[in-house]
Amino acid sequence: MTDTKTVDASTASSSNVHEDGSPERLAIDTIRTLSMDAVQKANSGHPGTPMALAPIGYTLWAKYLRYDPAHADWPNRDRFVLSVGHASMLLYSLIHLAGIEEIDAEGNKTGKPAVSIEDIEQFRQLSSKTPGHPEYRHTTGVETTTGPLGAGCGNSVGMAIAERWLAARYNKPGFPIFDHDVYTLCGDGDMMEGVASEAASVAGHLKLSNLCWIYDSNHISIEGGTDLAFDEDVGKRFQAYGWNVIHVDDANDTAAFSKAIDTFKATDDRPTFIVVHSVIGWGSPKAGSEKAHGEPLGADNVAATKRAYGWPEDKSFYVPEGVAEHFKGAIADRGHTLRDEWVAMVDRYRGEHADLAAELDLMLKDTLPEGWDADIPEFPADAKGLASRDSGGKVLNAIVGRVPWLIGGSADLAPSTKTDIKGADSFEASNYAGRNFHFGVREHAMGAIVNGMALSHLKSYGSTFLVFLDYMRPAVRLSAIMELGDVWVYTHDSIGVGEDGPTHQPIEQLAMLRATPGLDTIRPGDANEVAWAWRAAMDNSGRPTTLVFSRQALPTLDRTKYASAEGVMKGGYILADSENPQVILIATGSELSLAVEAHEKLVAEGIASRVVSLPSWYRFEAQDQAYRDQVLPPSVRARVAIEMAGEFGWERFTGFDGRTITMSTYGASAPIAKLQDKYGFTVDNVVKVAKEAMGS
Repeated sequence: MTDTKTVDASTASSSNVHEDGSPERLAIDTIRTLSMDAVQKANSGHPGTPMALAPIGYTLWAKYLRYDPAHADWPNRDRFVLSVGHASMLLYSLIHLAGIEEIDAEGNKTGKPAVSIEDIEQFRQLSSKTPGHPEYRHTTGVETTTGPLGAGCGNSVGMAIAERWLAARYNKPGFPIFDHDVYTLCGDGDMMEGVASEAASVAGHLKLSNLCWIYDSNHISIEGGTDLAFDEDVGKRFQAYGWNVIHVDDANDTAAFSKAIDTFKATDDRPTFIVVHSVIGWGSPKAGSEKAHGEPLGADNVAATKRAYGWPEDKSFYVPEGVAEHFKGAIADRGHTLRDEWVAMVDRYRGEHADLAAELDLMLKDTLPEGWDADIPEFPADAKGLASRDSGGKVLNAIVGRVPWLIGGSADLAPSTKTDIKGADSFEASNYAGRNFHFGVREHAMGAIVNGMALSHLKSYGSTFLVFLDYMRPAVRLSAIMELGDVWVYTHDSIGVGEDGPTHQPIEQLAMLRATPGLDTIRPGDANEVAWAWRAAMDNSGRPTTLVFSRQALPTLDRTKYASAEGVMKGGYILADSENPQVILIATGSELSLAVEAHEKLVAEGIASRVVSLPSWYRFEAQDQAYRDQVLPPSVRARVAIEMAGEFGWERFTGFDGRTITMSTYGASAPIAKLQDKYGFTVDNVVKVAKEAMGS
């Protein structure tokens, strides 16, 4: 631990400490030239930052990172997050030189390198393992998908939180099962994005001393110098967040950077922020210019830069003899030993803490315990019913006792979203074993942090009001791209919010969620559908789930009269029916009971009607055509969709001959009954529109 918030690491020599021809210098310049060559061949990309930060990447990986290249999924490895995802060639070069071995989607070693020279030569090409920005699951060694600036910063806070929670639960005297660190490489763009600031504030509050951000301060943006829009003292900002701030005056000064990392390793009461001053495109004719940022250097400039490095100008993708062996040996010798010791320790742990070891095995395999859903209640019929946020809270708390690694919280709204775990402590700097997380009014950071927790095998969730999805949409999108199993809980889902008015009444948000590939959005219509929705969210391998809940009470339907709510698992099902229906009413969420009431009135008038509950478009469209045609027969063209949200997308189920009772404007501030009447969400209006759809 350091006694001061700021440690001056500039006392070491500011010149490049490696002499020409040394293994260190050769490895650093190999990273630089591989990056230049890959961008040049692709004719697109970002060469300048990898060239500038090659000494940082080399030093961190070769001398400090706890990582076994032969076992890239070792749970106690250090995490390296490249938040500046556009500098992807830095990461691909490091993965290649470290000799990381590929692991396939099933977790099996393929016997291939994670990134070969041939892969680097295919940088940014279709189906290559070296896409323009790093992609989790796509390339072994990539810990998270980055590119949208600031997102990786938030993910890394989630990873650091996960390590602290895992250590608090599973570590026992003599068994430090989890004690790894998280390193994040970020830049000026990250520091401008609000999500990084939100996440940094959380990390400082939680005193995450296992977290180190390395900030590349090169004062260059795409438009020119950062002083066009950004001239604050970032170090002082992070001091105010409660971080330990260290300055390294020259990115080439590996001795100073090593001293900074040593200080981080010795700090045990706060996260560390290392400000590294670099020259973008170091060594090239475009050094220090925005022209070195997001475009190839050009053949002549590449040759000139190689001359400046003392590099063969006529060789592309050149790795000098001994460089890969030196780099891999440096990281592997350390990593192999640490992992072997860890595996032996876990074997002993199984003998002394068998229950915890078995639990840990399930978690690391992303497998749920047997009988995990045994305590989920079945809700009796009740005309008054429950708000789905309330039934959602009851179901969540019926699950948490059997799935200890189900943890999460809200953006300062747990009393309203009902997502607090009853009887559990809060996760705080004084208690890393807590299961209730307080993300503060920081929706975007919450999303990025929850993703980071999910990347560490925790079953993590975050919650807020549906309208505030707008603040965290990028994180939800990234959870879908990465195929994470996290759960997003959104409440206050419609104009049913009432008096809070249009600023708090979501209209277009459901359409945005449903338009997101790989995201399962479920809007259940009563308490028993909520129970099945949570089952779907828990057993959702390879995709995130959004649970959309109401503020207002929803009648609990009589399931002896209507179909079982288990139909939620198929996304849509026939809830109530008549023989040879003439019209189909389709609804989700709070409008489901409205559809049922209208159905009963139509039947009483002699009109054969069907009610289809369609809580998950994603799941329904995954069913075979025969099932979908059974639920929505093509022969029945009179269809009405009822939902207190925008109309967009409903034509896929109503057909272009069908009708919708939806929102085409924003809402208004008024009691819910007044709003339902104003916007047509009444039994009489549903019956009227149904008859119109039939041509009556």
